[in-house]
Amino acid sequence: MNQPIIEIPASRRQFLTRSGAGFGAVALASMLAQEGIGNPATSSDLESSERRPHFQATAKRVIFLFMEGGPSHIDLFDPKPLLNELAGQQLPESFGEVITAMGESRSPLLQCKRTWQQHGQAGTWVSDWLPHIATCVDDIAVLKSCWGEGINHSAGVCLMNTCSILGGRPSLGSWVNYGLGSENADLPAFVVMQDNRSSVVNGPRNWGAGFMPALYQGTRFSEGSQPVPNLTSPEGVTPQRQLGKLDYLNQLNSEFAKLHPEQSELEARIASYEMGFRMQAAAPGVIDLGQETAATHEMYGLNSKDTADFGRLCLLARRLSESGVRFVQLYHGAGSKWDAHSNIESNHTRLCRQMDQPVAALLKDLKQRGLLKDTLVVWGGEFGRTPMSEQGNGRDHNPTGFAMWMAGGGVRGGQTIGATDELGLHAIEDRLHVHDIHASILHLMGLSNLELTYIHKGRPERPTVNEGEFCEKLV
Repeated sequence: MNQPIIEIPASRRQFLTRSGAGFGAVALASMLAQEGIGNPATSSDLESSERRPHFQATAKRVIFLFMEGGPSHIDLFDPKPLLNELAGQQLPESFGEVITAMGESRSPLLQCKRTWQQHGQAGTWVSDWLPHIATCVDDIAVLKSCWGEGINHSAGVCLMNTCSILGGRPSLGSWVNYGLGSENADLPAFVVMQDNRSSVVNGPRNWGAGFMPALYQGTRFSEGSQPVPNLTSPEGVTPQRQLGKLDYLNQLNSEFAKLHPEQSELEARIASYEMGFRMQAAAPGVIDLGQETAATHEMYGLNSKDTADFGRLCLLARRLSESGVRFVQLYHGAGSKWDAHSNIESNHTRLCRQMDQPVAALLKDLKQRGLLKDTLVVWGGEFGRTPMSEQGNGRDHNPTGFAMWMAGGGVRGGQTIGATDELGLHAIEDRLHVHDIHASILHLMGLSNLELTYIHKGRPERPTVNEGEFCEKLV
Protein backbone atom coordinates (compact mmCIF):
# COMPACT_ATOMS: atom_id res chain seq x y z
CA MET A 1 0.00 0.00 0.00
CA ASN A 2 1.44 3.34 -1.02
CA GLN A 3 2.08 5.71 1.84
CA PRO A 4 1.13 9.40 1.41
CA ILE A 5 4.07 11.71 0.83
CA ILE A 6 4.48 14.14 3.69
CA GLU A 7 6.27 17.37 2.82
CA ILE A 8 8.40 18.51 5.74
CA PRO A 9 8.35 22.28 6.31
CA ALA A 10 11.69 23.86 5.45
CA SER A 11 11.34 26.80 7.83
CA ARG A 12 9.54 27.91 10.97
CA ARG A 13 7.40 30.23 8.87
CA GLN A 14 6.30 27.26 6.71
CA PHE A 15 5.59 25.22 9.86
CA LEU A 16 3.32 27.95 11.24
CA THR A 17 1.61 28.36 7.87
CA ARG A 18 0.78 24.66 7.50
CA SER A 19 0.01 23.77 11.11
CA GLY A 20 -3.38 24.32 12.69
CA ALA A 21 -4.97 25.49 9.47
CA GLY A 22 -2.44 28.28 9.32
CA PHE A 23 -3.53 30.08 12.48
CA GLY A 24 0.07 30.11 13.69
CA ALA A 25 1.04 32.24 10.69
CA VAL A 26 -1.89 34.57 11.35
CA ALA A 27 -0.68 35.07 14.90
CA LEU A 28 2.86 35.65 13.70
CA ALA A 29 1.75 38.28 11.19
CA SER A 30 -0.27 40.03 13.89
CA MET A 31 2.67 40.15 16.28
CA LEU A 32 5.03 41.43 13.60
CA ALA A 33 2.56 44.15 12.64
CA GLN A 34 2.17 45.24 16.29
CA GLU A 35 5.96 45.50 16.60
CA GLY A 36 6.25 47.46 13.35
CA ILE A 37 8.33 44.70 11.80
CA GLY A 38 6.01 43.83 8.96
CA ASN A 39 6.74 45.14 5.49
CA PRO A 40 4.27 46.11 2.74
CA ALA A 41 2.51 43.22 1.07
CA THR A 42 4.52 41.70 -1.74
CA SER A 43 1.83 41.73 -4.38
CA SER A 44 1.57 43.09 -7.87
CA ASP A 45 -0.97 45.57 -6.54
CA LEU A 46 1.78 47.10 -4.42
CA GLU A 47 4.11 47.52 -7.39
CA SER A 48 1.50 49.39 -9.36
CA SER A 49 0.33 51.63 -6.50
CA GLU A 50 1.69 55.10 -5.89
CA ARG A 51 2.75 55.89 -2.34
CA ARG A 52 3.27 59.13 -0.44
CA PRO A 53 6.72 60.73 -0.16
CA HIS A 54 8.01 61.91 3.22
CA PHE A 55 7.94 65.57 2.19
CA GLN A 56 7.35 67.78 -0.82
CA ALA A 57 9.34 66.46 -3.77
CA THR A 58 10.86 68.53 -6.56
CA ALA A 59 11.46 65.47 -8.78
CA LYS A 60 8.90 62.87 -9.79
CA ARG A 61 11.25 60.62 -11.72
CA VAL A 62 14.96 59.93 -12.32
CA ILE A 63 17.06 59.22 -15.41
CA PHE A 64 20.50 57.95 -14.32
CA LEU A 65 23.11 58.04 -17.11
CA PHE A 66 25.82 55.63 -15.97
CA MET A 67 29.17 55.87 -17.78
CA GLU A 68 30.52 52.44 -16.91
CA GLY A 69 34.26 52.14 -16.46
CA GLY A 70 35.05 55.56 -14.98
CA PRO A 71 35.20 58.72 -17.13
CA SER A 72 38.11 61.07 -16.50
CA HIS A 73 36.87 64.12 -14.60
CA ILE A 74 40.17 65.97 -15.15
CA ASP A 75 39.68 65.68 -18.91
CA LEU A 76 35.96 66.54 -18.97
CA PHE A 77 34.74 68.90 -16.19
CA ASP A 78 37.64 69.63 -13.83
CA PRO A 79 40.58 71.44 -15.52
CA LYS A 80 43.91 71.38 -13.67
CA PRO A 81 46.51 73.76 -15.18
CA LEU A 82 49.16 72.55 -12.70
CA LEU A 83 48.82 69.03 -14.10
CA ASN A 84 50.21 70.15 -17.46
CA GLU A 85 52.97 72.18 -15.78
CA LEU A 86 54.13 69.08 -13.87
CA ALA A 87 53.47 66.55 -16.64
CA GLY A 88 56.20 63.91 -16.81
CA GLN A 89 57.14 64.37 -13.15
CA GLN A 90 56.07 62.17 -10.25
CA LEU A 91 53.24 63.08 -7.90
CA PRO A 92 54.63 65.56 -5.31
CA GLU A 93 55.61 64.03 -1.97
CA SER A 94 53.08 66.33 -0.26
CA PHE A 95 50.29 64.04 -1.49
CA GLY A 96 51.61 61.27 0.72
CA GLU A 97 51.11 57.57 0.09
CA VAL A 98 48.51 56.93 -2.61
CA ILE A 99 46.91 53.55 -3.23
CA THR A 100 45.72 52.88 -6.78
CA ALA A 101 44.03 49.88 -8.33
CA MET A 102 46.96 49.01 -10.58
CA GLY A 103 49.73 50.25 -8.31
CA GLU A 104 50.70 53.18 -10.53
CA SER A 105 50.91 55.81 -7.78
CA ARG A 106 54.55 56.69 -8.59
CA SER A 107 54.07 56.86 -12.35
CA PRO A 108 54.66 60.22 -14.07
CA LEU A 109 51.82 62.70 -14.23
CA LEU A 110 49.97 62.61 -17.54
CA GLN A 111 49.24 65.78 -19.46
CA CYS A 112 45.64 66.69 -20.27
CA LYS A 113 45.51 67.48 -23.99
CA ARG A 114 42.06 69.02 -23.93
CA THR A 115 41.09 72.57 -24.82
CA TRP A 116 38.97 74.13 -22.08
CA GLN A 117 36.35 76.84 -22.28
CA GLN A 118 33.86 78.41 -19.91
CA HIS A 119 30.19 78.10 -20.91
CA GLY A 120 26.85 79.50 -19.87
CA GLN A 121 26.06 82.45 -17.65
CA ALA A 122 27.99 80.95 -14.73
CA GLY A 123 31.08 80.17 -16.81
CA THR A 124 31.12 76.42 -16.14
CA TRP A 125 34.31 74.77 -17.40
CA VAL A 126 33.81 72.00 -19.98
CA SER A 127 36.43 70.43 -22.25
CA ASP A 128 36.25 70.23 -26.02
CA TRP A 129 35.31 66.54 -25.72
CA LEU A 130 31.73 67.59 -24.80
CA PRO A 131 30.65 70.45 -27.09
CA HIS A 132 26.95 69.53 -26.96
CA ILE A 133 26.64 69.10 -23.19
CA ALA A 134 28.52 72.39 -22.87
CA THR A 135 25.48 74.17 -24.36
CA CYS A 136 23.33 72.86 -21.46
CA VAL A 137 25.42 73.92 -18.46
CA ASP A 138 22.94 76.55 -17.30
CA ASP A 139 20.67 73.62 -16.39
CA ILE A 140 23.48 71.52 -14.87
CA ALA A 141 25.02 71.44 -11.40
CA VAL A 142 28.51 69.92 -11.66
CA LEU A 143 29.57 68.02 -8.52
CA LYS A 144 33.37 68.09 -8.54
CA SER A 145 33.99 66.59 -5.09
CA CYS A 146 32.52 63.08 -5.27
CA TRP A 147 34.33 60.20 -3.60
CA GLY A 148 33.91 56.62 -2.39
CA GLU A 149 35.75 53.46 -1.41
CA GLY A 150 35.27 51.45 -4.60
CA ILE A 151 38.82 51.19 -5.91
CA ASN A 152 38.05 48.47 -8.49
CA HIS A 153 35.15 48.22 -10.92
CA SER A 154 33.12 45.60 -9.05
CA ALA A 155 33.25 47.52 -5.78
CA GLY A 156 32.82 50.92 -7.44
CA VAL A 157 29.81 49.97 -9.58
CA CYS A 158 28.26 48.17 -6.61
CA LEU A 159 28.77 51.23 -4.40
CA MET A 160 27.34 53.64 -6.95
CA ASN A 161 24.26 51.46 -7.38
CA THR A 162 23.63 50.16 -3.85
CA CYS A 163 25.64 52.38 -1.47
CA SER A 164 27.84 49.44 -0.50
CA ILE A 165 30.97 47.90 -2.01
CA LEU A 166 29.56 44.50 -0.95
CA GLY A 167 26.84 42.80 -2.98
CA GLY A 168 23.42 41.89 -1.65
CA ARG A 169 21.82 45.27 -1.01
CA PRO A 170 18.93 46.81 -2.98
CA SER A 171 19.77 49.18 -5.81
CA LEU A 172 18.86 52.85 -5.74
CA GLY A 173 16.11 52.29 -8.31
CA SER A 174 14.65 49.52 -6.14
CA TRP A 175 14.55 51.81 -3.11
CA VAL A 176 12.76 54.48 -5.16
CA ASN A 177 10.33 51.84 -6.46
CA TYR A 178 9.73 50.59 -2.90
CA GLY A 179 9.33 54.11 -1.49
CA LEU A 180 7.14 55.69 -4.15
CA GLY A 181 5.64 52.95 -6.31
CA SER A 182 4.73 53.44 -9.95
CA GLU A 183 3.05 56.28 -11.79
CA ASN A 184 1.84 53.88 -14.49
CA ALA A 185 0.48 50.42 -13.65
CA ASP A 186 0.98 49.28 -17.26
CA LEU A 187 4.76 49.85 -17.31
CA PRO A 188 7.58 48.85 -14.96
CA ALA A 189 8.48 51.42 -12.33
CA PHE A 190 12.22 50.78 -12.81
CA VAL A 191 13.72 50.17 -16.27
CA VAL A 192 17.37 49.45 -17.14
CA MET A 193 18.93 49.66 -20.61
CA GLN A 194 22.50 49.41 -21.90
CA ASP A 195 24.10 50.47 -25.16
CA ASN A 196 25.62 47.11 -26.15
CA ARG A 197 25.45 43.41 -25.31
CA SER A 198 28.59 43.34 -23.17
CA SER A 199 27.96 42.43 -19.55
CA VAL A 200 27.94 45.32 -17.10
CA VAL A 201 30.22 44.62 -14.14
CA ASN A 202 28.20 42.70 -11.49
CA GLY A 203 25.38 42.19 -13.99
CA PRO A 204 21.78 42.20 -12.75
CA ARG A 205 22.88 42.73 -9.16
CA ASN A 206 23.25 46.41 -10.08
CA TRP A 207 19.49 46.73 -10.51
CA GLY A 208 18.47 43.95 -8.14
CA ALA A 209 16.23 44.27 -5.09
CA GLY A 210 18.70 42.65 -2.69
CA PHE A 211 16.93 41.55 0.47
CA MET A 212 13.67 43.27 -0.51
CA PRO A 213 10.93 41.44 -2.45
CA ALA A 214 12.06 40.75 -6.00
CA LEU A 215 9.20 42.74 -7.52
CA TYR A 216 11.13 45.94 -6.72
CA GLN A 217 14.03 44.99 -9.00
CA GLY A 218 14.70 46.74 -12.29
CA THR A 219 13.28 45.46 -15.57
CA ARG A 220 15.98 45.06 -18.21
CA PHE A 221 15.02 46.24 -21.69
CA SER A 222 17.14 44.87 -24.55
CA GLU A 223 19.47 46.87 -26.75
CA GLY A 224 18.67 47.36 -30.43
CA SER A 225 15.42 48.10 -32.24
CA GLN A 226 13.33 45.66 -30.13
CA PRO A 227 13.72 46.78 -26.49
CA VAL A 228 10.99 44.44 -25.25
CA PRO A 229 11.25 40.92 -26.75
CA ASN A 230 8.09 38.93 -27.48
CA LEU A 231 5.89 41.97 -26.94
CA THR A 232 3.57 40.95 -29.77
CA SER A 233 1.53 37.77 -29.37
CA PRO A 234 2.11 35.00 -31.92
CA GLU A 235 -0.27 34.91 -34.86
CA GLY A 236 -3.59 33.33 -33.91
CA VAL A 237 -3.27 33.99 -30.17
CA THR A 238 -6.16 36.27 -29.22
CA PRO A 239 -6.14 38.53 -26.13
CA GLN A 240 -8.72 36.21 -24.55
CA ARG A 241 -6.49 33.18 -25.07
CA GLN A 242 -3.47 35.06 -23.77
CA LEU A 243 -5.41 36.10 -20.67
CA GLY A 244 -6.50 32.49 -20.13
CA LYS A 245 -2.87 31.37 -20.19
CA LEU A 246 -1.97 34.12 -17.74
CA ASP A 247 -4.79 33.14 -15.36
CA TYR A 248 -3.69 29.50 -15.41
CA LEU A 249 -0.03 30.40 -14.80
CA ASN A 250 -1.01 32.69 -11.95
CA GLN A 251 -3.14 29.93 -10.43
CA LEU A 252 -0.20 27.50 -10.47
CA ASN A 253 2.23 30.07 -9.15
CA SER A 254 -0.16 31.33 -6.46
CA GLU A 255 -0.76 27.84 -5.12
CA PHE A 256 2.98 27.19 -4.97
CA ALA A 257 3.63 30.61 -3.43
CA LYS A 258 1.24 29.83 -0.57
CA LEU A 259 3.47 26.90 0.35
CA HIS A 260 6.64 29.00 0.06
CA PRO A 261 5.78 32.52 1.35
CA GLU A 262 9.43 33.35 1.99
CA GLN A 263 10.31 33.18 -1.73
CA SER A 264 9.54 36.67 -2.98
CA GLU A 265 10.72 35.65 -6.45
CA LEU A 266 7.44 33.77 -6.89
CA GLU A 267 5.44 36.91 -6.22
CA ALA A 268 7.68 38.81 -8.59
CA ARG A 269 7.16 36.17 -11.28
CA ILE A 270 3.38 36.47 -10.95
CA ALA A 271 3.67 40.25 -11.10
CA SER A 272 5.92 40.03 -14.17
CA TYR A 273 3.36 37.90 -16.05
CA GLU A 274 0.62 40.38 -15.21
CA MET A 275 2.85 43.31 -16.15
CA GLY A 276 3.79 41.59 -19.42
CA PHE A 277 0.13 41.21 -20.34
CA ARG A 278 -0.59 44.88 -19.60
CA MET A 279 2.55 45.94 -21.47
CA GLN A 280 1.30 44.23 -24.63
CA ALA A 281 -1.28 47.00 -24.80
CA ALA A 282 0.70 49.93 -23.39
CA ALA A 283 4.36 49.41 -24.32
CA PRO A 284 4.23 49.24 -28.15
CA GLY A 285 3.19 52.87 -28.35
CA VAL A 286 5.83 53.96 -25.84
CA ILE A 287 8.79 52.22 -27.47
CA ASP A 288 7.79 53.09 -31.05
CA LEU A 289 10.32 55.75 -31.97
CA GLY A 290 8.69 56.01 -35.39
CA GLN A 291 6.13 58.31 -33.76
CA GLU A 292 8.85 60.92 -33.28
CA THR A 293 9.56 63.59 -35.88
CA ALA A 294 12.51 63.51 -38.24
CA ALA A 295 13.86 66.57 -36.42
CA THR A 296 13.79 64.70 -33.10
CA HIS A 297 15.64 61.75 -34.65
CA GLU A 298 18.25 64.15 -35.97
CA MET A 299 18.56 65.93 -32.61
CA TYR A 300 19.28 62.66 -30.75
CA GLY A 301 21.71 61.50 -33.43
CA LEU A 302 19.68 58.50 -34.60
CA ASN A 303 20.86 59.11 -38.17
CA SER A 304 24.55 58.80 -37.31
CA LYS A 305 26.38 55.52 -36.74
CA ASP A 306 28.36 56.95 -33.82
CA THR A 307 25.40 58.27 -31.85
CA ALA A 308 22.50 56.05 -32.94
CA ASP A 309 22.76 53.41 -30.21
CA PHE A 310 22.87 55.70 -27.20
CA GLY A 311 20.65 58.25 -28.92
CA ARG A 312 17.96 55.58 -29.19
CA LEU A 313 18.27 54.82 -25.47
CA CYS A 314 18.10 58.49 -24.49
CA LEU A 315 15.00 59.01 -26.61
CA LEU A 316 13.43 55.88 -25.10
CA ALA A 317 14.28 57.21 -21.64
CA ARG A 318 12.41 60.41 -22.39
CA ARG A 319 9.38 58.50 -23.70
CA LEU A 320 9.38 56.10 -20.73
CA SER A 321 9.70 58.95 -18.22
CA GLU A 322 6.98 60.85 -20.02
CA SER A 323 4.76 57.76 -19.70
CA GLY A 324 5.23 57.44 -15.94
CA VAL A 325 8.25 55.18 -15.48
CA ARG A 326 9.71 56.28 -12.14
CA PHE A 327 13.39 55.34 -12.55
CA VAL A 328 15.29 54.80 -15.83
CA GLN A 329 18.95 53.82 -15.79
CA LEU A 330 21.04 53.87 -18.97
CA TYR A 331 24.47 52.26 -19.13
CA HIS A 332 26.82 53.79 -21.67
CA GLY A 333 30.04 51.91 -22.42
CA ALA A 334 28.62 48.70 -20.96
CA GLY A 335 31.46 46.31 -20.25
CA SER A 336 33.67 49.01 -18.66
CA LYS A 337 34.41 50.69 -21.99
CA TRP A 338 35.29 53.96 -20.19
CA ASP A 339 38.14 52.16 -18.39
CA ALA A 340 41.03 53.98 -20.10
CA HIS A 341 44.13 52.37 -18.58
CA SER A 342 45.82 53.03 -21.91
CA ASN A 343 45.19 55.25 -24.93
CA ILE A 344 42.81 57.57 -23.09
CA GLU A 345 42.83 59.96 -26.04
CA SER A 346 41.32 57.50 -28.51
CA ASN A 347 39.14 55.83 -25.85
CA HIS A 348 37.47 58.98 -24.53
CA THR A 349 37.30 60.63 -27.96
CA ARG A 350 35.20 57.73 -29.24
CA LEU A 351 32.99 57.40 -26.15
CA CYS A 352 32.35 61.12 -25.80
CA ARG A 353 31.37 61.28 -29.46
CA GLN A 354 28.83 58.48 -28.86
CA MET A 355 27.34 60.02 -25.73
CA ASP A 356 27.63 63.81 -25.91
CA GLN A 357 24.96 64.67 -28.50
CA PRO A 358 22.29 62.21 -27.21
CA VAL A 359 22.67 63.39 -23.61
CA ALA A 360 22.42 67.05 -24.61
CA ALA A 361 19.39 66.21 -26.75
CA LEU A 362 17.74 64.49 -23.79
CA LEU A 363 18.17 67.57 -21.59
CA LYS A 364 16.91 69.95 -24.26
CA ASP A 365 13.99 67.70 -25.19
CA LEU A 366 12.89 67.31 -21.57
CA LYS A 367 13.14 71.07 -21.10
CA GLN A 368 11.15 72.02 -24.20
CA ARG A 369 8.38 69.61 -23.15
CA GLY A 370 8.22 71.00 -19.62
CA LEU A 371 9.48 67.72 -18.15
CA LEU A 372 12.93 68.78 -16.93
CA LYS A 373 11.52 70.70 -13.99
CA ASP A 374 10.37 67.45 -12.33
CA THR A 375 12.71 64.93 -13.99
CA LEU A 376 16.08 64.53 -12.30
CA VAL A 377 18.90 63.63 -14.71
CA VAL A 378 22.07 62.23 -13.11
CA TRP A 379 25.34 61.68 -15.03
CA GLY A 380 28.45 59.88 -13.80
CA GLY A 381 30.44 56.67 -13.49
CA GLU A 382 31.72 54.53 -10.63
CA PHE A 383 34.82 56.75 -10.17
CA GLY A 384 37.15 59.10 -12.05
CA ARG A 385 40.73 58.73 -13.30
CA THR A 386 44.09 59.58 -11.75
CA PRO A 387 46.36 62.46 -12.76
CA MET A 388 49.19 59.88 -12.82
CA SER A 389 49.73 57.94 -16.02
CA GLU A 390 49.36 54.25 -16.64
CA GLN A 391 51.04 52.42 -19.52
CA GLY A 392 52.34 55.79 -20.61
CA ASN A 393 49.14 57.17 -22.13
CA GLY A 394 46.25 56.11 -19.86
CA ARG A 395 44.92 56.82 -16.38
CA ASP A 396 44.20 54.54 -13.42
CA HIS A 397 41.02 54.37 -11.29
CA ASN A 398 40.41 57.30 -8.94
CA PRO A 399 37.65 56.90 -6.32
CA THR A 400 39.02 59.62 -4.00
CA GLY A 401 37.91 62.56 -6.14
CA PHE A 402 35.77 62.67 -9.27
CA ALA A 403 32.94 64.56 -10.94
CA MET A 404 29.26 63.88 -11.57
CA TRP A 405 26.43 66.20 -12.50
CA MET A 406 22.72 66.60 -11.97
CA ALA A 407 20.11 68.56 -13.89
CA GLY A 408 16.37 69.17 -13.53
CA GLY A 409 14.17 67.89 -10.74
CA GLY A 410 14.55 71.09 -8.71
CA VAL A 411 18.34 71.27 -9.06
CA ARG A 412 19.70 74.79 -9.53
CA GLY A 413 21.69 74.70 -12.75
CA GLY A 414 24.62 76.83 -13.81
CA GLN A 415 26.70 76.05 -10.74
CA THR A 416 29.70 74.04 -9.64
CA ILE A 417 29.73 72.38 -6.21
CA GLY A 418 32.89 71.26 -4.43
CA ALA A 419 36.46 70.95 -5.62
CA THR A 420 39.36 68.54 -5.89
CA ASP A 421 42.99 69.37 -5.13
CA GLU A 422 45.13 71.16 -7.70
CA LEU A 423 45.91 67.91 -9.51
CA GLY A 424 42.41 66.38 -9.28
CA LEU A 425 43.36 63.44 -7.07
CA HIS A 426 41.38 64.05 -3.86
CA ALA A 427 38.06 65.77 -3.14
CA ILE A 428 38.84 68.58 -0.68
CA GLU A 429 35.90 71.00 -0.63
CA ASP A 430 32.21 70.18 0.04
CA ARG A 431 33.10 66.49 -0.22
CA LEU A 432 30.22 64.31 -1.38
CA HIS A 433 30.44 60.61 -0.62
CA VAL A 434 28.31 58.29 -2.73
CA HIS A 435 26.03 58.04 0.33
CA ASP A 436 25.47 61.81 0.10
CA ILE A 437 24.76 61.55 -3.62
CA HIS A 438 22.11 58.88 -3.05
CA ALA A 439 20.67 60.81 -0.10
CA SER A 440 20.40 63.88 -2.34
CA ILE A 441 18.66 61.98 -5.15
CA LEU A 442 16.19 60.49 -2.68
CA HIS A 443 15.61 63.89 -1.04
CA LEU A 444 14.75 65.49 -4.37
CA MET A 445 12.26 62.64 -4.84
CA GLY A 446 10.67 63.49 -1.50
CA LEU A 447 12.23 60.57 0.40
CA SER A 448 14.32 60.78 3.54
CA ASN A 449 17.27 58.41 3.33
CA LEU A 450 16.96 57.73 7.08
CA GLU A 451 13.17 57.45 7.30
CA LEU A 452 12.86 55.12 4.30
CA THR A 453 13.32 51.74 6.00
CA TYR A 454 12.83 48.08 5.24
CA ILE A 455 12.87 45.50 8.02
CA HIS A 456 15.29 42.72 7.18
CA LYS A 457 15.97 39.95 9.69
CA GLY A 458 14.53 42.05 12.50
CA ARG A 459 16.53 45.22 11.88
CA PRO A 460 15.67 48.37 9.93
CA GLU A 461 17.69 48.73 6.73
CA ARG A 462 18.07 52.09 5.01
CA PRO A 463 19.13 52.92 1.44
CA THR A 464 22.31 54.78 2.44
CA VAL A 465 23.37 52.38 5.22
CA ASN A 466 22.55 54.90 7.98
CA GLU A 467 24.82 57.55 6.46
CA GLY A 468 24.60 60.35 3.92
CA GLU A 469 23.23 63.89 3.92
CA PHE A 470 21.32 65.95 1.40
CA CYS A 471 23.52 68.46 -0.43
CA GLU A 472 21.53 71.65 0.15
CA LYS A 473 23.60 73.60 -2.38
CA LEU A 474 21.89 71.61 -5.13
CA VAL A 475 18.71 73.65 -4.70
